[in-house]
Amino acid sequence: MGGTLALARAEVMRLRRNKRYLIFTVGFPVVLYLLLGRQVTGKGYGITYPAYYMISLATFGAFSGALNGNAQRISQEMKEGWIRQLRLTSLPANAYVISKLLVSMVTTVPSIVIVLLLGRFYGNVHLPAWQWLAIAVTIWFGSTIFAALAVALGYKFKPDQVQPVSLLVYFLFAILGGLWFPLSGFLAKVGELTPTYDAVKIGSDVILGASVSAGLAIGLVVWLGIFVGLATWAVRATAETL
Repeated sequence: MGGTLALARAEVMRLRRNKRYLIFTVGFPVVLYLLLGRQVTGKGYGITYPAYYMISLATFGAFSGALNGNAQRISQEMKEGWIRQLRLTSLPANAYVISKLLVSMVTTVPSIVIVLLLGRFYGNVHLPAWQWLAIAVTIWFGSTIFAALAVALGYKFKPDQVQPVSLLVYFLFAILGGLWFPLSGFLAKVGELTPTYDAVKIGSDVILGASVSAGLAIGLVVWLGIFVGLATWAVRATAETL
C-alpha cells in the first residue's frame, strides 16, 4: 500500500504544475460563477440561482478534473509504456488504477471548496454548517464516480481518440445533468437518469431542507457500480496486451 500511496503523491505533485488542469477544473467554474452567480435571477430546482449555480458549477469542475484529465493521462501513459514498466515492479497489479482513483479524490477537492466559498461570499448563499458539508461530500462522491469512467476510457482508447470521446461524455452528462441550466420537459426526464442530476438535486434538496430521496442516493451508487464495472472490464481486456 505504501508504494501505491507514493505513486499517488507523485501524481498529485505533477498535477499541481499542470496548467490545463487548473484552467478547466478550477478556473473555468470560477469564471462562470462570477458571471452567473449574482447576475441571474429566479430559481432552479426550487433554490435561488446563486445557490443552484454554486452546486452545479462545483460539480462541473470536479467532474472535469475526475474525467477529462485522468482519461487522457492514462491513455498517454499506456502508449508510452509507463503502465507496463510499473507492472515489472513490486507494486500490486492494481496499484496504478488505485493511485489514479486516489489522485482524483484529492484533486477534485480544490474546485469544490473554491466554488462553495464563492457561493458563500460572492453569491451570498447562507447555510448551516451541516448543509455545506453535505453538499461538498455529495459533489465529491459524485465526481469520484467519473474517475472510474476515466480509467475505462483511458484503457480502451488511444490518446488521439480518448480526448474527443471523453469530451463528448463530459458535455452529455453536464447538459443532461442540468449543470449549465435547469432542464424541463423531455430532457429533464432523461436527465433524471444521470449521476450529475442526482448530485445537483441532492444538493438542492439539502438547501430546501427537504428529505433527500433515497432514489437519488441509490442512483449515485448504481452509476458507481456501472463505471467500476466498465473500468474492471477495460483493465482486464487490455492486460494481455501490456
